[in-house]
Amino acid sequence: MKTKLLLSAVLLLIPALNLCKTETREVPVTGTDISRYIGQWTIDIEGGGVGWLEVRQEDNYLDADVLWIGGSVLPASYVFLARNEYLVVQRSNNVVRKTDSNNNSLKSQVVTSWMEIRNEGDKISGILLTPRANGLSVDTTAFIGTRLPPVPPAHDLANVRFGEPISLFNGKDLTGWKFIDEKQANGFRVVDGMLVNDPVQKEGAPHISYGNLRTEKEFEDFNLKLEVNVPPGNNSGVYLRGMYEVQVIDSYKRDPDSHNMGAIYSRIRPTVSAEKPAGQWQTMDITLCDRHATVILNGIKIIDNQPLFGPTGGAIKSDVFAPGPVYLQGDHGNVSYRNIVLTPILK
Repeated sequence: MKTKLLLSAVLLLIPALNLCKTETREVPVTGTDISRYIGQWTIDIEGGGVGWLEVRQEDNYLDADVLWIGGSVLPASYVFLARNEYLVVQRSNNVVRKTDSNNNSLKSQVVTSWMEIRNEGDKISGILLTPRANGLSVDTTAFIGTRLPPVPPAHDLANVRFGEPISLFNGKDLTGWKFIDEKQANGFRVVDGMLVNDPVQKEGAPHISYGNLRTEKEFEDFNLKLEVNVPPGNNSGVYLRGMYEVQVIDSYKRDPDSHNMGAIYSRIRPTVSAEKPAGQWQTMDITLCDRHATVILNGIKIIDNQPLFGPTGGAIKSDVFAPGPVYLQGDHGNVSYRNIVLTPILK
């Protein structure tokens, strides 16, 4: 009798146990909504840097391009959605490390950093995690981003109305200009009506950090004309609204590239090479109009009303709609400017 009662109790308990197991088991996530991350984003980075991200859905995989503070827009090494909660964007770089204190041996390693990004509608937030050299910890940098609307169609520049020209450089002193970071050294001076930058580094002495020079005034869309002289092997850059760098470099006789003279740095490649030899004065005629750029170098149109999808490395602003300064790179090399004239576009 006792055996029958025990067996009946066990049989009654089994469904209850099965029910508990069903209720507490982990249910796999079936949603994979990546659409909230697809698109282009401007990024404000902790500490003041500017970045940019584009996430794309390709045929069978996700892809992305990233700009992080300086340098070029580079492809991501891998992109994936983690647990349908946040997006992971990985970036890999080859790093050469010394293997002893005397630097007798070098070893190349691939170091991968990654962004963990959460979506908040038309905003994103996240952190960049970068492994330290000792491999024992990571550095983290917070950031927030804003979704960019599509670039509008290009305006017919023949129908654009311009205001009165403004001379940005008086040929005598730095009136109307200031440094982006006043703590950095000044490599700019006025010589015989030219604005000359010469960031000299003394051999054997600590590296000197030279500052970038910007206009005190800020502008919306405009045409900018100037003359520039680049000695052999040197480079600089002209930033439009503190956001888009027009490259200034000695690239004579090189094939067209997005890092050559007159290019929108790492974004828009000139259609033809129009550089003069180093040491000669060259003319730049640049128009920024409704997120499009036109560049005429030495009288030859090398970029024709092409869309600007986001900031370039070294940008000081992330808002593509906000007014900004013209600024000149001062931390790269020796270069001279003159006859800098800006003509605003009337809305």
